[in-house]
Amino acid sequence: MKRTTGQDRSITQSWRPATKAVRGGTWRSEMGETSEALFLTSGYAYDDAATVAARFAGEQPGMTYSRLQNPTVAMLEERIALMEGAQACRTQASGMAAMTTALLCQLSAGDHIVAAKAAFGSCRWLVESLLPRFGVEGTLIDATDNAAWEAAIRPNTKVFFFESPANPTMGIVDMGYVCALAKAHGITTVVDNAFATYALQRPMEFGADVVAYSATKMMDGQGRVLAGAVCGSHDFIDNVLLPFQRNTGPNCAPFNAWVVLKGLETLDLRIQRQSQNAQKVAEFVEARVPTILYPGLKSHPQHDLAMRQMSAGGTIFSIVLDGGRSQAHGLLDALKLIDISNNIGDSRSLMCHPATTTHHGVGPEGRADMGVGEGMLRLNVGLEDPDDLIEDLDQALRAVGL
Repeated sequence: MKRTTGQDRSITQSWRPATKAVRGGTWRSEMGETSEALFLTSGYAYDDAATVAARFAGEQPGMTYSRLQNPTVAMLEERIALMEGAQACRTQASGMAAMTTALLCQLSAGDHIVAAKAAFGSCRWLVESLLPRFGVEGTLIDATDNAAWEAAIRPNTKVFFFESPANPTMGIVDMGYVCALAKAHGITTVVDNAFATYALQRPMEFGADVVAYSATKMMDGQGRVLAGAVCGSHDFIDNVLLPFQRNTGPNCAPFNAWVVLKGLETLDLRIQRQSQNAQKVAEFVEARVPTILYPGLKSHPQHDLAMRQMSAGGTIFSIVLDGGRSQAHGLLDALKLIDISNNIGDSRSLMCHPATTTHHGVGPEGRADMGVGEGMLRLNVGLEDPDDLIEDLDQALRAVGL
């Protein structure tokens, strides 16, 4: 395979985001295909024994095994790194594989992690349940409180871990402050950027060391495959993360990588339109519900900070109803257009009840601690006409007395 014209790294770095999204990281075989080739192979053949020995020794470039390298996966990794503004990227089998890899590859028994208490249920489980089994202590804090980060630091603190916006409370972390604080103490900052993606914010521009993604979400964008990604420096990816990934195997499948590559070509277009739709729908809903949590609204307690870090409010918002689970479930059951689903990032609008889906596993005490009540609903706004979404929500809200 050969890189397409202009794929010298110094040239691709100078491309603007829309160009990187379509052409970044592209390799072409001798067939000269315009769309990226899909390499469905687990292994590779060699011309002679000396070649394979040299490749495994790292003395010669080339593929050895698809758990370590695959041309289709490598194209996706290079494209994500370019779009993120990172030196390197490795993809994983799912978003949670990415989060787990990003943390376990650098934490050892005796280390300490400070993490946001408002987070995706499985991310919180990593900090609360999994890491302590390996002797890693964790402190959960209100990540929107700058003072809480500094107060939680210990001599053995190794990692800061958070989402911004948070799932599903939509809390915003002051990334510039938190990342600078981490650097001052020799702490690695890991940011889950799945809700915003690099189309709306790039955490590394605020000093983040590592950015992790569920590529299942906006990167794919059409609810088709599972994938994850971790971005960072060459040193972190090659010398810290890769040894862990090589020997544990949470790799992204070539087919899934190919699907995500196709999704990246339209990511910016989708996210911008979905954010516009979300803004319009949120403005309608705001007048009808007791509480709405959307960074794009001036009523959001961190609206100004969000707009300094993000170019738009995003595609997701949460509402909180006073009638608890019965009213929330009643609204879901009344929907006619919007699907009941716990996924996000899809081109279709999806709504879920976090307390009984995405955050069910953290238990009632954990949900109360992070502010996920029985009356909360989370809406992923898709690419439908926003007026159709408003009409659907209007009738569903009326069905539950709102």
